Amino acid sequence: MSEEHTGIRPDTVLSGSVMGLPAYDGRAAALGEVHARPHPPIETPRRLVQLAFMTEGGSTVDHAVLAELSRGLGVAPPDRQARHHAMKWGRGTLRWERHTEFSTYFWEGPPGGSGDQGEAGPFGHGFSAPGTVISGVRIDIRTWDDGAERLIESFDPASLCYSLVEGGKAAVATDFRQDGDGLTRILLLDGGLTSARVGALAQRLVDIETYRTLAMLGLPLAQSLSPRIRRIEDRLAQLTGEMRSGERRDSEGLLSELTELAAELEADAAASLYRFGASRAYHGIVEERLAALGEEAVPGYDTWSGFLQRRVAPAMRTCRSIEERQANLSRKLARAATLLRTWVDVEVERQNRDLLGSMNRRAKLQLRLQQTVEGLSVAAVSYYVVGLAGYLAKGAADIGLPFKPEQATALAVVPVVLAVWWLVRRIRRHHVDPGGARQP
Repeated sequence: MSEEHTGIRPDTVLSGSVMGLPAYDGRAAALGEVHARPHPPIETPRRLVQLAFMTEGGSTVDHAVLAELSRGLGVAPPDRQARHHAMKWGRGTLRWERHTEFSTYFWEGPPGGSGDQGEAGPFGHGFSAPGTVISGVRIDIRTWDDGAERLIESFDPASLCYSLVEGGKAAVATDFRQDGDGLTRILLLDGGLTSARVGALAQRLVDIETYRTLAMLGLPLAQSLSPRIRRIEDRLAQLTGEMRSGERRDSEGLLSELTELAAELEADAAASLYRFGASRAYHGIVEERLAALGEEAVPGYDTWSGFLQRRVAPAMRTCRSIEERQANLSRKLARAATLLRTWVDVEVERQNRDLLGSMNRRAKLQLRLQQTVEGLSVAAVSYYVVGLAGYLAKGAADIGLPFKPEQATALAVVPVVLAVWWLVRRIRRHHVDPGGARQP
């Protein structure tokens, strides 16, 4: 970009140091932002046309369009990281700016809509749009005289806004309607302003129309979300009614449905977060530009700020209302889900208690069975031990000892049973702790 186009002298370019000291990396960008959108000086009479394009394709498409225009004029294209650029176009000037989600092409040229390329502007059949058009503005700047005032009659009287600005040295008029080319027509009557003041005033008027349109993008989204939020609100009321009823409720089923409603709501809130935030920011810019106009009402006509306050402010309140409903509904769903989770936890604990009770009863039955088996085992072991004692007694009788085998076997029964019972009981106690729980 040449010095003539930017208005910045080479000696004012920010360097990487301050008095020989290293500068912070972001210092140049922070200081340069103040001069990023200088108001171009505009002489009267003049025609201005600005188109704003949504840049869904990214900065690459914008750069390609600018490069094509630059090659057609035989000038160097801007740097890929540039956010604004200017070039001569016939007897006028084309200025480009990149914004967050859109870019603007601002052409300033002589009045009239026909003639050579400079008078017609760059937006002819050979212009490649970088995206879809979101806003189009045409400002006709005329010297304030009786002939220029008669141009006001071409506006729609039902929505005509006409007011004095710049301390009465200028007047602006529009009906916020689009002409045959889809452009919003604005008339600026210059009663003796300097070219710098005309440029600043024209930039404010263009910003009002551009950002007013962008701010209204949140309204269709809010209108589409409203019935969905109402459906979730109604269903939440039904679910909470089921929760408070005395009938047996399916807590897990209710919790599942509440979770689905919360997920749907959060998805809508996430999808609308950027659009509603952008609408608030754009509306704030519109209010700032309207305040900077310093309008003075003309008897019999509406002012810009008065008209937009009645038409745009309700739309912004609708967007804020939808945001607040989403936030409140999200909190209510969270509280209901928390309550249901508590109920589910209580039911699970009750089931665990019943399960532990059942396990305890089974353990007692198992212990009784085990004790029964232990009693039988004492008898069985005693039987075998007494049998062994009988064999010993028979062997002893055969070698001549003075007692009968039958008597010895009978006398051994009681001590053997007692000994086996004592031994089994000792073994069982060895494997049982004082609390009654078997050790591994």
